[in-house]
Amino acid sequence: MSRVLITGGAGYLGSVLTPKLIERGHQVRVLDTCWFGDHLSDRIRNKKRLELIKGDIRDTILLKQIVPGCDTVIHLACISNDPCSDLDEKLTLSINLQAYEPLLCIARSAGVSKFINASSSSVYGVKDQPRVTEDLPLEPITLYARCKAESERIVRSFESDDFKTISVRSATLCGYSPRQRLDLTVNILTNFAVNKGKILVHGGSQQRPNIHIEDIADFYVTLAESDPAGWGGLAYNVGYQNHTVMEIARMVRQVVGQQNVEIEVADAHDLRSYRIDSTLVRDRLGFEPRRTLQDAVGDLKKAFQAQLLPDPLEDPRYFNIKTMQTMATA
Repeated sequence: MSRVLITGGAGYLGSVLTPKLIERGHQVRVLDTCWFGDHLSDRIRNKKRLELIKGDIRDTILLKQIVPGCDTVIHLACISNDPCSDLDEKLTLSINLQAYEPLLCIARSAGVSKFINASSSSVYGVKDQPRVTEDLPLEPITLYARCKAESERIVRSFESDDFKTISVRSATLCGYSPRQRLDLTVNILTNFAVNKGKILVHGGSQQRPNIHIEDIADFYVTLAESDPAGWGGLAYNVGYQNHTVMEIARMVRQVVGQQNVEIEVADAHDLRSYRIDSTLVRDRLGFEPRRTLQDAVGDLKKAFQAQLLPDPLEDPRYFNIKTMQTMATA
């Protein structure tokens, strides 16, 4: 069993991934600002295997204290999604891009052997090809996507025999997490279906790749436990099926209760379509998702019914942009 450092380990994905690693016997050190709260401490049964450090990845003095002793770094921390990234460009660049090289230098010097980087399928931009594979050029459109694309290049430049790296170009995450987000496509539609009885679809023809949060967390566990010899500093698409927003809305309605949910169509704010092909990660690393989008919708429906997500339509903690705006004006 290894010692793993997860930056952003208390976030939407991190709060699902961290318990999985602990349950498998790993020692996990989490570095997180906890801007969105601490959703780990009360939920981890074996607290001896968890060390939660509230801090910033830009703090190199802190990094030099906590990285030594770890053999794997899973780097999740970032200003997540396009609206939040656009809110403060300077902040976004400092966290999503400029923090990479110091972290990588410290990790390599400390003897870390594996560096797992969270990228995004948004690095491709808009493609006409029906199969968006890893060999296609990156054409990021937004600041968030540009930072992700550049971060891959920086991570790959550190690849060596003793320091193995990989970047994960994940699809959009969906499903229930202790640190819930309700500002992601499947989660948005499910929230509206359950709590408003109506789904508002802007456009509907746009394609969106998604993946269940439990599946992507399982993939990171697989990487943490696998031999990295074949990674080669490469980036891998990791997603489930590509669906249009309207197809997703209909899936949501079916799971939530078709007879009670109306789908209303409005003009599209954003007609960009994204899709990815995840054949390479299956063929080279043997990974295939096991959970469907319907599973994600069902999990969220149960969470709403169990009152695990109070005030889901208004509480800013479920919406990254609202929380970031509140912080900016505080």
